Parts: sequence; C-alpha cells; structure tokens
Amino acid sequence: MKRVLSVVALTAVMFAVQSASAQTLKQVKDRGILNCGANTGLAGFGLPDAQGKWTGLDVDTCRAVAAAVLGDANKVKFVPLSAKDRFTALQSGEVDVLARNTTWTSSRDTQLGLNFTGVNYYDGQGFLVRKALKVNSALELNEASVCVQQGTTTELNLADYFRANNMKVKTVTFASSDEAVKAYDSGRCDAFTTDASGLYAERLRLATPGDHIVLPEIISKEPLGPAVRHGDDQWFDVVKWTLFAMINAEELGITSKNTDEMLKSTSPDVRRLLGSEGAFGEQLGLGKDWALQIVKQVGNYGEVFDRNVGAGSPLKIDRGLNKLWSKGGLQYAPPVR
Repeated sequence: MKRVLSVVALTAVMFAVQSASAQTLKQVKDRGILNCGANTGLAGFGLPDAQGKWTGLDVDTCRAVAAAVLGDANKVKFVPLSAKDRFTALQSGEVDVLARNTTWTSSRDTQLGLNFTGVNYYDGQGFLVRKALKVNSALELNEASVCVQQGTTTELNLADYFRANNMKVKTVTFASSDEAVKAYDSGRCDAFTTDASGLYAERLRLATPGDHIVLPEIISKEPLGPAVRHGDDQWFDVVKWTLFAMINAEELGITSKNTDEMLKSTSPDVRRLLGSEGAFGEQLGLGKDWALQIVKQVGNYGEVFDRNVGAGSPLKIDRGLNKLWSKGGLQYAPPVR
C-alpha cells in the first residue's frame, strides 16, 4: 500500500508540475510579449544593430511565433544568452522559446527537459584556416591548434573527428564564440571550428576576411532548431506549427508580398493555411489568421532564409540541404488539414 501511495503521490506531483508549466500560451497572451532566448551576436542568425534592432533567421523564427500568437511580429523581447546559460534560461521560464542556433541531440531532447520543435537550419561543423597555412583539407590539420567554444557539441565533435582519423589536436577553448574568434584572428590558433554557417558569418568579422578559407569537410550533423520546455504540449504545437506554416507557405507560393491576393485562391491547401477554410488556427489556440500573419509580417521560409543567410544577405550561403524537399532539400512540413 505504501508503494501504491508513493506512486500516486509521484504521479500527482508530476501532474501538478506539468499543469503548472502547461500555461505558456496563456502567459504570452496575458503578457502581450514573447520572451525569446537569442544568440549573443551571430550574423545571419541573431544579432542586434547599434539601435538594438535584432535580425537573423532565429530572430525571425521568434518574430513568426509572435505574429501567430499576438498578431504582431514586433512584440518580442530578445534575451541574449551564452551557450552555457541558454538551457537554464528556458528551463527556469526566463524565456518562452529558445531560438539560438542550437543543435538537436538525443541527450538535450531527453535529459534537459526540452522539446525541439523542428529544424530551421540544417548545418554541419567545419573549419576556418588562413590561406597562408596552405592547407586544403581538414585531414591536413594533424597537431594543429584549434580554437573552439567550450560546452558545445562543436567541442565534442572536434575531439571525435581527430580521434577517428588518428590525428592529434591542441584544443584551445573559450567561454564564448566571440572570444574564440578573436583568439584565432590574433594568431593563437591554426584553425577555428564551429558550424559552417557560423564560419561564414564570423569570417566577415576578421581583420582581413579574404585571407581565410572554409575547408570543404563537414564533420558532423548539426540540425539547428527552436526548443521549448517539456510538459506543455499546446505551446510545443504552436512553435512547431509556426515553422511548418513558413515552410508550407513557400511550397504553396505564398509570400509576404502576395498574401492578400492569395486569400482569393481556390486551392484547398492555400485556403486552409491562410484561414479561409476550416478552423485550424483555433485548434492551436490561435486566431483563424495565424499563418496569414506569419507570412504577411515575417515571410515564408525561403524569404527568411534568403534575406538572413542566403543570396540576399552578406553571407550568401547556398540553400543546400535547406531547400524544400520538392527541390532536393530536407525542408518538409506536414499538411494543414
């Protein structure tokens, strides 16, 4: 009996914890602003300008959630978080969603009390070196010193790669990516390693960007995406379907420029996504026009990619794996119906 009571008590505690945490959508609506965990400053993903205006692919992910929930993409408070502090901030409720170029891994998904809601950028880890080093492959970096941010999957991947290829490495770690980049630029390391997207972004900040190259090897899978807390399925659905709405909009040809015209469409898929037909927004606890507001105010996935990291940005990163599934990439969203 004692054990039965203990199980009942534990179940009650877990239910209470889940019930207490399953309030994020209401909290955001009542507060009137979304608290978004952001990068401390990574071009293309999350970076404030001198006036405090944030831009980036992760930034736009949060702006899209705000558009869906609050009807206004500008109602976001961006909270800059280091790699070390990002998970604690989400777990403690300091932020409602974490959108900070964070890799989806099994341990983070199961042991940290997080749920990843999807992949907004398929990335992979690479290396940046000086051209003067006359190295054309990461396999030529035996006994090299490599600057890396500590406490990241990047640090773990670096050790795995050199061990797997029977090479030696001198790892030089730093608390932040910014410190690691500055150390590399000052000559403390032969190479700098992080996600390939980050290499292109950080290269722009070096004293002479043209003197450095990104090596061709990609040594890991880095699916980056937004995360929310365990125990709040409704909020998990809202953030997940926000990303899906952006991907579906691109596939259906709906852009920030043509939403009003597309409202006249007779396509069932378009009508369901834009709220002209069905009650799919209400099923999420949102308004009928949730997806319309996302696309109209922020854009579809392709528009967001292009202006932040793609051809329309200084980074000019190829879509690659981030193309739609119908164009040879991995971006795929379930249908709204």
